[in-house]
Amino acid sequence: MQHQKHLFDLSDDITYLNGAYMAPQLKSVTQIGLAAVTQKARPNEIVAEDFFSKREVLKQRFATLIDAPDHNNIAIIPSASYGIANAAQNTPIQQGDEIILVDEQFPSNVYVWQEVAKKKGARITVVKPPKNFKDRGKLWNKNILNAITKKTAVVAMPNIHWADGTLFDLKAIREKTNAINAFLIIDGTQSIGALPFSISEIAPDALICAGYKWLLGPYSTGVAYYSDSFNNGTPIEHNWMNRYNSEDFAGLTQYEDRYQEKAARYSVGESSNFVLTPMLIRAIEQLIEWSPLAIQKYCKTISTTAVQQLKELGCFIEDDPYRAHHLFGIYLPDHINLEKLKSTLKQENVFVSFRGTAMRVSSNVYNSSADFDKLIKQFG
Repeated sequence: MQHQKHLFDLSDDITYLNGAYMAPQLKSVTQIGLAAVTQKARPNEIVAEDFFSKREVLKQRFATLIDAPDHNNIAIIPSASYGIANAAQNTPIQQGDEIILVDEQFPSNVYVWQEVAKKKGARITVVKPPKNFKDRGKLWNKNILNAITKKTAVVAMPNIHWADGTLFDLKAIREKTNAINAFLIIDGTQSIGALPFSISEIAPDALICAGYKWLLGPYSTGVAYYSDSFNNGTPIEHNWMNRYNSEDFAGLTQYEDRYQEKAARYSVGESSNFVLTPMLIRAIEQLIEWSPLAIQKYCKTISTTAVQQLKELGCFIEDDPYRAHHLFGIYLPDHINLEKLKSTLKQENVFVSFRGTAMRVSSNVYNSSADFDKLIKQFG
């Protein structure tokens, strides 16, 4: 993998280490979006087939990216919260059951489970990391596995933690949830596209991804995988496109009880979005060409020296086996003035995020080791 900044419309005046906030857009994705906006000015050129053809392509491309055997298990969603809501509504939860979450995960994967717990009389268990940094990632994973019991109905969690990149052992978690017939719902928004993931290997019940971060797509669209365990579920909205034989415009008032195949029932209305859908297709095609594995290796290569220097300054960064390389948290020692550092970063146009008690750094192929060198300089 080589430095790919020339494919993005990023100014040379900034150091953008903030892809977990929002990814910059590929120039090719922008071009497709502009062409699509122009096309809407000529609606006579949009035919009935166009409502369905790009949707199928998007589902096929995402299935390829995540190693899903059947693209019919893919749905098109407007947001992560929408996709998780579909999963939550159709996860079998009874009174007294337990819902497991990890500490301080993104709100879109918390609020909906709080509502489900309230409605069903279930209990939420939040698994926290150890208080000390020693073996933090290893022990946090152990805590999650220990929390899964016969009372657990669902584990709803990310692949990596959105604030500091802690990597969770989904394979081991899936094995334990399978042993007790519990569901595993994954928020992949901060990992899919930059971190290798295989549906065939992990076999989650659902994988939900917003499109505007590591999928390099536009805002307000995303994709989700729903396993066959959701094939007979009830979607959170009912739209005409998700019903059987909706391709027959002349017969739309022959109202159908049947849905389209598999996960199609969970796609948002107007999922054929003539602007956003082709943009996300192009972005995912580029990711497939690069491969998430190559992206992850590249991010590790350009950040390794900086990570070592930060540790020498007294910062805590999780050990390699328990964190991602495209997104990681820097926990600062007491002798570093946080407010001064924030001011310096802003003045020097170095873009990072602060989430929880960590400074979150998130790179991609538009970054280089020089970007990390500039970050290090701001620590004085």
